[in-house]
Amino acid sequence: MIDREQVQKVAHLARLELTPEEEGKFTTQLNDILDYFEQLSELDVSDVSPTTRAIDVSNVVRVDRLQPYTDRETILEGAPDRDGDFFKVPKIVTGD
Repeated sequence: MIDREQVQKVAHLARLELTPEEEGKFTTQLNDILDYFEQLSELDVSDVSPTTRAIDVSNVVRVDRLQPYTDRETILEGAPDRDGDFFKVPKIVTGD
């Protein structure tokens, strides 16, 4: 069972400012959630194989095809800094 003090502690750790009404509401809601999980723990799932989703889902993606883009100037116009036909980026590797 979660009490108001635990809700205040979690809110503090999450850097949330809760009103007393919100603390009471969240205490009730979190206890309802835990009660529901307690009900679920009573189910016999020994014959159920582990899964990450309730239904099978697969991503539909397009084929990735290499296509040349000949308008180099249009691409370079979006660069924050450039050196001729190249992007200019800050140095990130040091000799140390």
